[in-house]
Amino acid sequence: MEAPYRRIAADLRRRIRAGELAPGDKTPSTRAIARDFGVALATAVRALAVLKEEGLVEARPRSGTVVAATLSRPRRHHGTAELTRERIVREAIAIADAEGLSTVTVRSVAVRLGVSAPAIYRHVRGRDDLVRTMADLAYGEERYPDAKLGRRDRLEMVARVLWRIYRRHPWLPHLTPLGRPLPLPGVVGHGEQLLLALDGLGLDPATMMTTEVMLYAYVQGLAVHLEREAQATSATGLSEEQWVDTQAGAINAMFFTGRAPLSAKLISDLGPDGFDFDLDRIFEFGLQTLLNGLGIGKAGW
Repeated sequence: MEAPYRRIAADLRRRIRAGELAPGDKTPSTRAIARDFGVALATAVRALAVLKEEGLVEARPRSGTVVAATLSRPRRHHGTAELTRERIVREAIAIADAEGLSTVTVRSVAVRLGVSAPAIYRHVRGRDDLVRTMADLAYGEERYPDAKLGRRDRLEMVARVLWRIYRRHPWLPHLTPLGRPLPLPGVVGHGEQLLLALDGLGLDPATMMTTEVMLYAYVQGLAVHLEREAQATSATGLSEEQWVDTQAGAINAMFFTGRAPLSAKLISDLGPDGFDFDLDRIFEFGLQTLLNGLGIGKAGW
């Protein structure tokens, strides 16, 4: 009897060869495959891994798995790369970036790397250890310059560094609440930079800590929506603009019946293009507003 993952891979391969899935099109997600074929997530991951090995699909961060832009011949192995802890963790990050953190398991990483689960366990103690190490590596991807900076410039720099990291790894801000920070070297470096900007202002320890947490909270809180938007797009198949179009009737019914005159006027004033929910723009606006509210100027506090 044919293994389930091979049956799934054959079905997707047929759809790709027939042009039902064109280059650049998203393949069904691992969740969708698991649901539609009645298999475990690990089986779905393994099926996509087969197609990836054949050069038919490729992983794109935050887009998931898509049909390869240039369909290639199956790859040939010239020796086996050494299995290391870092290689395992980077593969796990690639899975999380493309499919979400929930799809990362020891088994799914093993399938992607073409090794057995016990081989992974020789390098990581389990999923919790794997996820913590993923976070440490992701948070530590960027380094801060040694250059002397003003307080506001340094705070802006830290916020933007964290935003870039969350942009790259949208699963990261979901890991822990603010009151339970990860005690990881990759995280500590960002906090030190924030405290360096606040040091010497004569603030008491509680106020310094509150300010640091508030800045973290702003960036992390907004970054949470990066993953949520990606999940919504994946679940509905609609972009943000397309989804808004489907809600036009409900929006009109809610705001243009006299119940919310100010909201109705605002929507009308925005015009046909509506409001631009560009999170990068909102992030910068919010950052400047927050720092202005704290009274932090370019020349100091």
